[in-house]
Amino acid sequence: MSTSQAVSGEPAGPVPAAPPTSLSPSRANDFMQCPLLYRFRVIDKLPEKPSPAATRGTLVHAVLERLFDAPAAERTAPRAKALVPGQWDRLLAGRPELGGLFADDAGGEQLARWLGEAEALVERWFGLEDPTRLEPAERELFVEAELESGLRLRGVIDRVDVAPTGEVRIVDYKTGKAPRPEYGEGALFQMKFYALVVWKLKNVLPRRLQLVYLGSGDVITYDPVPADLERVERKLLALWDAIRLATETGEWRPRPTKLCGWCDHQAFCPEFGGVPPVYPLSVSPVAPADVPQGRMGSDRV
Repeated sequence: MSTSQAVSGEPAGPVPAAPPTSLSPSRANDFMQCPLLYRFRVIDKLPEKPSPAATRGTLVHAVLERLFDAPAAERTAPRAKALVPGQWDRLLAGRPELGGLFADDAGGEQLARWLGEAEALVERWFGLEDPTRLEPAERELFVEAELESGLRLRGVIDRVDVAPTGEVRIVDYKTGKAPRPEYGEGALFQMKFYALVVWKLKNVLPRRLQLVYLGSGDVITYDPVPADLERVERKLLALWDAIRLATETGEWRPRPTKLCGWCDHQAFCPEFGGVPPVYPLSVSPVAPADVPQGRMGSDRV
């Protein structure tokens, strides 16, 4: 099994509904947060409006990736900030719908402020890491591994550093603020997921997992051990069993939380008086007691 660089692009038209065949950190978190949200995104493929915050995150990631194209001595904060407008134009060319974020911005003030916020996040990174001393082995690396159970895990790692001694560090940039300590384990779930995939692919246990929070200027590190990743694997297998059963039965239960206020799909959610779209897959009814989704919500990594 091999890794390859991620290739971006939007589908040419609507993608027919199909049972899920793999799991990424984002989709795993969706199901743990709300099984119905997972269905809307993965099965129904309902459209979602781009948000300024998420798009700004995509822009900052693109700038930090491209900066490493320059020789080490030229990786300066002014050069990185100068990349912001061009990378925004590139994003806009690939996804014209992003222009709707500033459709009412006749004078350009909102866009200018938003780009300035992106530049500030990029500049803050230079106080957390020194890119002149880094030579990433991989950037925006698409990875995929298949477990013995047949479950395929996949995702995109922001940066992989490899020391001369062979030790691997996995780095992820976050444009938000670091979570409070009580939510630290949830924040590390994505990183442990990636570490598990790399371990399976390369038979190398990553030495360090590093989260760089540009919104608050924090760097959180964690050094995994095999037992950590074995627990994550068991968690993912149980999660996948629940997803497969929900797929087969069509039983996708909403799980209301404070995050519902930011959901794009309230019009289709029973918790808000909505009706989900007709389920596009065939179903195999089972006894209600066999549906495991209620158990997943309290068992978080």
